[in-house]
Amino acid sequence: MKFELTEEQRQIWQWAKEFADTEIAPVAAANDQASRFDFDLLKKIGEQGFFSAILPEKYGGQNIDHVAYALMTEEIARVCSSTRTLFSVQISLVEKPILEFGTEEQKMKYLPKMATGEIIGCFGLTEPNAGSDAGNQQTTATEDGDYFILNGQKTWISNGCISQLALVIAQADKSKGHKGICAFLVDTDIPGFSTREIKPKLGLHASVTSELFLDNVRVHKSQMLGKYGEGFKVAMYCLDQGRFSVAAGSVGVNQACIDISTKYAMEREAFGQKIGEFQMIQQMIADMAADCEAGRFLVLHAAYLKDQGVRNTRETSMAKLFCSEAAIRASNSAVQIFGGYGFSEEYPAARYYRDARVLNLYEGTSQIHRLILAQDELGIRPANGPGSPMTPIDRLSYREKPTAKV
Repeated sequence: MKFELTEEQRQIWQWAKEFADTEIAPVAAANDQASRFDFDLLKKIGEQGFFSAILPEKYGGQNIDHVAYALMTEEIARVCSSTRTLFSVQISLVEKPILEFGTEEQKMKYLPKMATGEIIGCFGLTEPNAGSDAGNQQTTATEDGDYFILNGQKTWISNGCISQLALVIAQADKSKGHKGICAFLVDTDIPGFSTREIKPKLGLHASVTSELFLDNVRVHKSQMLGKYGEGFKVAMYCLDQGRFSVAAGSVGVNQACIDISTKYAMEREAFGQKIGEFQMIQQMIADMAADCEAGRFLVLHAAYLKDQGVRNTRETSMAKLFCSEAAIRASNSAVQIFGGYGFSEEYPAARYYRDARVLNLYEGTSQIHRLILAQDELGIRPANGPGSPMTPIDRLSYREKPTAKV
């Protein structure tokens, strides 16, 4: 299969790269060291139209495809994973679900302001006792006339404390299990809604991670996203989108580790020569490069399927699993190549190392993705659903094994 970027995709990639290098990179290290969320940078991202990338023009968007979105995400993550988190949560976990499940009234109410960054969103799924077990929601939604009363707690919510809108998943009828779960668009200035920032953290110091508290929050029925009982479906859709952006961001982290490692390896000398001339250093860089290239094509394949309207849970899960673990390997190698300096916060390797560690935890742990892929291969639970179109990679995976000749 031959894959080439269109001229528009290349231009968007270059645009994102230039913005990342000129506006994000110069402040990334300082924001990280100060554990500071950069509101000035947020404003610039909104003004440049990054939040409007995937939205249709009628909602103030640019209507770019998923391939271009993946490249944008990669470039932002290459210089700052905290900023990538802000960007991808806004688009993948809030804008896209509203586009997919929202009423026209909901779309017009929120999307044009999300496109400019006037409204920042967060996704409230994870709870103290419901991480990988997303169907075990303890947050409740009790029907009360034209309203639902929400009570519960969410945790590890990116963007939580800075958001004007929260997409909240809650259990409306426990007797129905996951079919009783609903999704709601909750304005965060509503009475009973409060947040608390989670500090300190291992990484993503310049990203806001929060707990959400809902104490008798009254939400009008018109704020339900999707139909009654579709909350779990909405949540799974969100995770599919979020996993895609994490995979693309992981490629960016891998590329960043290659960039700083190759530069340092050809500057640093030991035993009378550049350390890049030592074969063991070359081996680490070669592995990083191979992982990065393979991961990028996994992401672009998933993006291509999204743009074709083909269900891609399997491909997205594979990309997220591989790319997140590759980024962790790359960041570990970068620290090793930097040696003692890799252990210093004065150099970027330490930040990439800390920020990379969360990549195979959120949006589905690596263990969850291995379950998805293994069950798909075994035919226990096809990731793309029964009867879904098979992609070229699907056909390779399910091809008939050749009979051995005796």
